[in-house]
Formats: sequence, structure tokens, C-alpha cells
Amino acid sequence: MHAEKLSISLPESSARFIEEYQAKHALKSRSEVIELAIRLLRERELESAYRLAAREADSGYEVTASDGLADETW
Repeated sequence: MHAEKLSISLPESSARFIEEYQAKHALKSRSEVIELAIRLLRERELESAYRLAAREADSGYEVTASDGLADETW
């Protein structure tokens, strides 16, 4: 994996949280903590996109899905 080096500035409380999280979860580096946080943010964005897509789905589909066929016909 190609890694790109970044320099960021954080409030002291955030930097302290990263250090504590790294130690508590036995992560190798602060970068791993940041990478985990980004992965979780991506997952949250994806979940949000799925929720939005589900709301945009055709609500009439459920009504017409069986096309009037009863379970007994199968």
C-alpha cells in the first residue's frame, strides 16, 4: 500500500485522545488510529447513502410485488 505523509494540526484534547486510544487498543501508531477513524467515517457515509436510497425506492413495489398471486399457486 502506498502511503502519503500528511501533517495535521489538532487540538490538544484530540491529540491526547489519539495517544490514549492507541495505547488502550495496542495499535502500532497514531496513523492506525487515524486510519481507523477514516474507515469508520466512510462506513457511516455508506450507511447514510443506503438509507437515502432505501427511502427513494418505489414504495408501491411492495404492494405489486406478488402481482396478485397467492402463495398456494407455487
